[in-house]
Amino acid sequence: MIQAFGLTSTTRKDLPPAVDDVSFEARPGRVTALLGATGAGKTSALRLMLELQQGRGITHFRGRPLHRIAHPSREAGVLLGDVPGHPARTVRGHLRMLCAAAGVPVGRADEVLEAVGLVSLRDERLGTLSRGMDRRLGLACALLPNPHSLVLDEPAEGLSSGESHWLYGMLRAHAARGGTVLFTTAEPKEAARVADRVVTLEQGRLAADQEAREFARTRLRPRVAVRSPHAVRLAALLTREARAAHRSVEVVREDGNRLSVYGGTCAEVGEIAFRHGILVHQLADEIGDMGPGAGFFPGEETPVGGRRPGSPDLSVGVTEGETGGSHGAGGGAEAGAEAHGDRSRHGNSPEAHSDRPRHLRQEARSGSPEESVRSGSAPGEASTSPALLSPLPPPISVRSAPSPLRPLRYELRRATGIGTGFLTAAAVLVTSALTAVLLARVGHTPQARLLAAWPRELPLPPAALGAGLLGALAFGDEFRHPALAADRGTVPRRLGLLTAKLVVAAVTALLLALLAVGCDAEVLYLVYGRELTEVPGDWFVLSASWIGLVIGCAWAGVLAAGIFRSTTAGLAAVVSVPVLGVPLVQRALEGASVRTAAGLPARLREVFLVQWPFGGGRYLAGAVRVIAQPVGGALTLSLAALLCAYLLTSLRGRVR
Repeated sequence: MIQAFGLTSTTRKDLPPAVDDVSFEARPGRVTALLGATGAGKTSALRLMLELQQGRGITHFRGRPLHRIAHPSREAGVLLGDVPGHPARTVRGHLRMLCAAAGVPVGRADEVLEAVGLVSLRDERLGTLSRGMDRRLGLACALLPNPHSLVLDEPAEGLSSGESHWLYGMLRAHAARGGTVLFTTAEPKEAARVADRVVTLEQGRLAADQEAREFARTRLRPRVAVRSPHAVRLAALLTREARAAHRSVEVVREDGNRLSVYGGTCAEVGEIAFRHGILVHQLADEIGDMGPGAGFFPGEETPVGGRRPGSPDLSVGVTEGETGGSHGAGGGAEAGAEAHGDRSRHGNSPEAHSDRPRHLRQEARSGSPEESVRSGSAPGEASTSPALLSPLPPPISVRSAPSPLRPLRYELRRATGIGTGFLTAAAVLVTSALTAVLLARVGHTPQARLLAAWPRELPLPPAALGAGLLGALAFGDEFRHPALAADRGTVPRRLGLLTAKLVVAAVTALLLALLAVGCDAEVLYLVYGRELTEVPGDWFVLSASWIGLVIGCAWAGVLAAGIFRSTTAGLAAVVSVPVLGVPLVQRALEGASVRTAAGLPARLREVFLVQWPFGGGRYLAGAVRVIAQPVGGALTLSLAALLCAYLLTSLRGRVR
């Protein structure tokens, strides 16, 4: 069961709130429609319920608010808008990646694909899916963790009648298994046909909360659709016959030769047409809209002249006696009265607030004496004051996005699910090999720089730039296509997800560094012979420097893209290390007051009184020598600054 209490959005400037004190419930085993015109507050209400938007109120999912549920995706499956997946990712790959995020077995992806009828399209790219297939995939993503409740915003928008029928059949099947279904729509007929209960919003307020049958009776009016080449004459005859029989009938001239008869039956209309010899091309019962006499739909503006858009140039209300015109709109007045009565029953009566949480009812009973005086009652009567039965609901804080339950598995599937990484690595290897050949032809390039394909004119070698780009894509793609948090459009900044991205980026950078040197050496051997591929004497320190440079660039790209939420910003941070950081470090190291760190490994052994095993002193000396270099020092400082900035932004988000 979903129970919403006092949902109120935060106001902006002098504008009224998009949602103002809305309370309703969606019961298990039933389909509930949240109905309203564009701008009525449907989407805002859903976002308040899911704690994606700041405001006031509280929503219980089977008795608990969403922020107290360990795994919210397993309680509520959400579909807000289109599927935010990478267009180059396959349907099956996208679902398998989300399986790791939801913590469900990977076989669940094939199960939901079969349930939504996408088995034949499992190898299709997301960018090639039609609107209907995209909605099926969105429903599959919502059903992936097998949630109890489904919350969907305009799920059938833009779909054909057949696709809409299938979609609502799936929602009905989920409710039949005991689940709760809540969806929004702007079509009254759709709500009456699909839902078991209809909650109507009007300008952000609750207008009615009714069973579907009651909604169809009071908010929708049945009509007889008539199409005849003699529509004007038939309308006059229907009006005259209804006046003579003292019956309430409303005849509306639609576009062309079509009539809509409210208050009559097909038999009556057909009999009148037959008696007077009028040709009829169509005669059928329909469920109309709110009807010309029932008022306008919430949010619809009153047209000029009092007529509805596309509505009739002939509208006749026939009632008992001579008061037909005013009484002809009685159905609409009755609908409005019943809706108003329903609103009063749900919004202001004590029974409507009896289902509120205990702490809200206690606040209602504990009104202050000042409030009692302002309301015109004695302090002892504060508990019976109707104004105090609607206490200020608790504030809604934006819930942080959950991180994957298996972040390393998620990151591996994310990185290997598209060909961007493989194409980038191939381009880096080809560029590095060509650069090495050109440097060897020009000459005057040290052996170490020749194997790394690193000209003195470039700030970084191709392998380091490629590793930085791959690291920036690790977070850049997340923010551009937020499949991890499809219901909020953001990415969680959790240490588990960050660690997984750093590990995968480091392994990728290590492979890229080794492959780049190997390809460069092989190409140089084929073109120039063995003399340019000899291993330098200090190969250990050079290898450590090379691997540290490439991995450091990859990590800088990951951290910068996670901070600035952009791939471009991540790559810019990588390039800025040699362009801006290295000159600053060189200037600091060239100062007269700076002393070198000579003999550091020996002094460390003296301090810790430990003999480094397996030649550990050599490795430590190599690491210190790498960091002492200008590039290594600048990269180390940049990584430390980026890591601190990432942690600060994460902590700030949690505090908020």
